[in-house]
Amino acid sequence: MTTEETYIKSSNVTEIILESISEGVFTIDEKWFITSFNRAAERITGVPRREAIGKHCWEVFRSNMCERDCALRKTMKLKKSIIDTSTYIVDSQQRRIPVVVCTSLLKDENGRVLGGVETFRDMTLVEELKKELDARHQVGDMISASPNMKKIFSILPQIAESGSSVLIEGETGTGKELLARAIHDLSPRRENRFVPINCAALPDTLLESELFGYKAGAFTDAKKDKTGLFAVARGGSLFFDEIGEISPAFQVRLLRVLQDQVFRPLGAINDEKTDVRIIAATNKNIQDLVNNGLFREDLFYRINVVCMALPPLRERKEDIPLLIKHFIRKNNLLRAKKISGFSQEALAILMSYDFPGNIRELENVVEHAFVLCREGQITPHCLPEKIVGLSRPFEMSLSVNSAIKAMEAKAIREALEHNHYNRLAAARELGMHKSTFFRKIKKLGLDLPKRDGRSK
Repeated sequence: MTTEETYIKSSNVTEIILESISEGVFTIDEKWFITSFNRAAERITGVPRREAIGKHCWEVFRSNMCERDCALRKTMKLKKSIIDTSTYIVDSQQRRIPVVVCTSLLKDENGRVLGGVETFRDMTLVEELKKELDARHQVGDMISASPNMKKIFSILPQIAESGSSVLIEGETGTGKELLARAIHDLSPRRENRFVPINCAALPDTLLESELFGYKAGAFTDAKKDKTGLFAVARGGSLFFDEIGEISPAFQVRLLRVLQDQVFRPLGAINDEKTDVRIIAATNKNIQDLVNNGLFREDLFYRINVVCMALPPLRERKEDIPLLIKHFIRKNNLLRAKKISGFSQEALAILMSYDFPGNIRELENVVEHAFVLCREGQITPHCLPEKIVGLSRPFEMSLSVNSAIKAMEAKAIREALEHNHYNRLAAARELGMHKSTFFRKIKKLGLDLPKRDGRSK
């Protein structure tokens, strides 16, 4: 067989392989014109080969990488391959298709560069599965896999549907406003406005004008009518953040509105009807304020028809990896970066920290790390010195797996205690199959009482 025959046979074999694989493959010449386009590329893009060949690659793919972060352009410039870059393309039906891209130089048998080659894999199914998994741990903008939060998620639709007043208790930074928004978004009032007001930020006079509004001439600077938030939120939800901060005098005025569903703007002579759902939040113990005469008991019962307590982050540390993933995705989009995650050492440090500022503090930590980290993984050097310094040495050496196991063991023990060591009831509370639950107990080496809670 001659050299020419061998080359032709080799080319035919290569073409057969390229036509049979599931990944899209195309090649370009040095002027960025497409010179080959395999069958999978046709299927993924919806563009026939005859239309693709001879066009510039960006005319066919319309990827979000094309303008400033093209993997193939980097390969042609730096003369090195790029592997597994995530992006998306827009197909012939104007649909966004998530893909993973690999690029390399195209050379002849003498090593002369002829252009470039790119392979791309359709990740639509993978992305759909990821979204489905994420949805199991997410309600609105709240993300959690902890048993306590799953209890809240499970009753949220009924609470939202009820229309009753809700009091949300929780430390600063636990996500009380996110929970309030989720209640509104799941309620029949979702088509109308959700209006928040921070009671701690305003003195009584401003709070009154903000909520009730005023008529022109009601006071010196009132040059025209102002609509109050009770009117703005009509048909929707009004969220009183830090309601425990309002004065006893203003509590009386607020109570009348909640009782009679009417309010009077400052300077007006007639009452106006309101139709709002009240959702309140506090980082204080309102019952203690009532007992000490600092909060009216009748107002407390008006806002406390349903009470929901958000646990602090230190009691749901199994959520830290989930929340970090969410904040990384958010910051990558905002800052046009490609941070892949936290190193095991950095994550172990965060798992050992108690986060007195809760989720808000964790979000700030991730943002701080983004400032110092350019790409790749976030290491301990990118974390705030305060957090690294407070981490206990033996906990810093924990791997991510051991930290997660510690959280799993804590959740299982708490579920068993809640259910008087009834194993089946505890498994149901955690949403686990009984065999998975027993296997985890054995794997984690938990010592439990011999007497099952079902025993008499």
